[in-house]
Amino acid sequence: MYNAILIVSFGGPEKAEDVIPFLENVTGGRNIPADRLREVAEHYRHFGGKSPINDQCRALIRALRKELDQHKLNLPIYWGTRNWHPALAETIRQMRDEGIRHALAFVTSAYSSYSSCRQYRENIADARAQVGADAPHIDKLRAFYNHPGFIEASADRVRETLAEFCESEMSNIRFVVSAHSIPSSMAETSDYQRQLRETARLVAEAAGFVKWDLVFQSRSGPPAQPWLGPDILDHLKALHSQGVKGVLLAPLGFLSDHVEILYDLDVEASRLAQELGMKMLRAKTVGTHPAFIGMARQLIAERVLNEPQLAMGAYGPSDDVCPPDCCPAPQQAGRPLVLGDRSASQLP
Repeated sequence: MYNAILIVSFGGPEKAEDVIPFLENVTGGRNIPADRLREVAEHYRHFGGKSPINDQCRALIRALRKELDQHKLNLPIYWGTRNWHPALAETIRQMRDEGIRHALAFVTSAYSSYSSCRQYRENIADARAQVGADAPHIDKLRAFYNHPGFIEASADRVRETLAEFCESEMSNIRFVVSAHSIPSSMAETSDYQRQLRETARLVAEAAGFVKWDLVFQSRSGPPAQPWLGPDILDHLKALHSQGVKGVLLAPLGFLSDHVEILYDLDVEASRLAQELGMKMLRAKTVGTHPAFIGMARQLIAERVLNEPQLAMGAYGPSDDVCPPDCCPAPQQAGRPLVLGDRSASQLP
């Protein structure tokens, strides 16, 4: 039934000259002033003008190719992005020209919300429409926030970081989970918060933590618009006031160490923790952890080989096909900008 895999990601600039055109793609139709785009572009220059997100997707594809080959799943892997090259429409046109008729899409987000699920499905539909009536049919793989492979990989990253604390520090470490903030109105019409809390609970349990906190980062939009909180920086200040000396920060809302992680957490949050006299260590994201790559292969095998669906915790596996009314789009007027790479997330 399926004869290809399509990796779908946010995309990011590859060099300094790409940054402004990339931000213009991200903010298309929102009339963001040019001066504001240049201001945001400075965040990329902090990292040499390049986002690591595309290279991380290439690494994911290489690891998945090896995993599929080892399990004799002879499916070609394609890659398309929402905001940069390779563009989804370009990739889907290539797939059509190479004889692909029915593909499975692996979207680089574990959770359900408009910006992390439905919008990607809309992106795929729009790209298929650009290609034409003979574009391949593409089905998105299910959300995997509670898949055993994702939990195992995430918990392993946390355990690796926990080992970096001294034995004398172990009694005063707070486990803090970070995820991308979204508008409260968007959260109310999706399972985003519930899924994040379940992931945090499962990972904390697997890593040996009884208590954990869920915080948010990278909010954008006008200050008057409610977004999910608490913000990571505000939470660090609150922990300091409670006498907490050590923080193990795990960005479980993300799959790779792209600019949102490197700037929001490794620069801003780390700087604040140092000013407060707190020891904060940040766990790596799952990236190409073998358990995570195995999870991606297993999700594909669910659909291709009819293997059983795996899930941990209280909620069971997510739907293969999203209900028509799930994660509805925000109203067009003042639609919030929720992004997958840190620099752009500071735009109004």
